[in-house]
Amino acid sequence: MKINHYLCNINSMIMEPVNRIKIVLFEKSRTSKWLSEQMGVTPSTVSKWCTNVSQPDLNSLLKIADLLEVDIKELIVREYKSYLLSQESSKK
Repeated sequence: MKINHYLCNINSMIMEPVNRIKIVLFEKSRTSKWLSEQMGVTPSTVSKWCTNVSQPDLNSLLKIADLLEVDIKELIVREYKSYLLSQESSKK
């Protein structure tokens, strides 16, 4: 029984997405191939970023944000729209 409980805990600790590059690419009607060409990296590098196998460095993340014309926070905040709403309500 303890083993089953342990396995459930492991499942809940599965890595959640760290970035939202794939989602923002879709929202901006861009492809990972387009991003790889713009960034001067291989398509497999962008694929790894989109699937969270690896993460872009900060300079690359800033360049991605510029290319996609979004705030860098949009690429890294899990619930970006909720984040924006909370920022607006805290200003009132």
